[in-house]
Amino acid sequence: MSSPLLPSPLKKGDTIGIFYPAGPVKDSPAFDDGRSILEELGLQIRHNLPDNSGPDYLAASDERRLEEFHALWADDDIKALIAARGGYGCLRIMNKLDLQLLRSSPKWLIGFSDLTVLLNGIFSQTGLVTLHGPVVTSLPRLDSVSLDSFKKTLSGNFSDYQQIPGLEILRPGPGTGRLTGGNLTTLTHLIGTPWQPQFAGSILFLEDTAEPAYKLDRMLTHLFNCGALEGLSGLILGYFDPGHNDTLETLRLNEMLWERVLELTINKDYPVWGGFPVGHQAKNHSLPLGMEAFMNSSRGTLEFMSHSCSSCGL
Repeated sequence: MSSPLLPSPLKKGDTIGIFYPAGPVKDSPAFDDGRSILEELGLQIRHNLPDNSGPDYLAASDERRLEEFHALWADDDIKALIAARGGYGCLRIMNKLDLQLLRSSPKWLIGFSDLTVLLNGIFSQTGLVTLHGPVVTSLPRLDSVSLDSFKKTLSGNFSDYQQIPGLEILRPGPGTGRLTGGNLTTLTHLIGTPWQPQFAGSILFLEDTAEPAYKLDRMLTHLFNCGALEGLSGLILGYFDPGHNDTLETLRLNEMLWERVLELTINKDYPVWGGFPVGHQAKNHSLPLGMEAFMNSSRGTLEFMSHSCSSCGL
């Protein structure tokens, strides 16, 4: 692939568009609080409410969601787009995106969970670096470190992650490659599609929520059987939570998954980390998908291969 397209940093006063690529907003207070956080960062907001057409698990019909997305992207005053929420629906519109529009006008595309489809698909088709970060409704529950990560990344400050609490070096070693991945369930549904990520040579990061252990095991095994775990430069496991507040159960689930991943990759020499702060909970650090990074296992840091922007920022 030729050099990726890196969107320009955001600064105070810039406009961010809120779009609805998947499900409808069900938690209005969280959405309102998320909007307030964006405004507190000094950003102007542009968005249109969906018209409730289509099935009730979608924010609007495929046509309407696409129309609003393209309209926001075509607006030169809008410098970034952030999803209102995830849910399901991105896979329904991926084949209808105007890739030439996206490529000709690079902007930050922000989200996670179901947005895994758009983040990986758009990078694979256009080379545009996207941002695995919060959606509007998840902004209020971010911890202060994750919110700071979001702010710095949008400002063009790709700081190394230093001294990550709880990070486990499951298999040491260095690894350099482009970041790819996201939500395990959603990523599994990309296998065999035109938007399947290029796994070979990449650093793959995974997270998920509200999935039982056997389903997570099945999806990881599927990735293994598809060859997706072959030729990686590194593997980062984020948080896998059971979907409810049970610290002990979460710890047991993650430890089981760590063991299973080490079994599946027993003959590999790339580094494997566990407990990286990315997922559906308060710890969800922003990761620029498509950017080259270095897994420094001796220091326990993820270092981005990009210069920081010191003259701009939120």
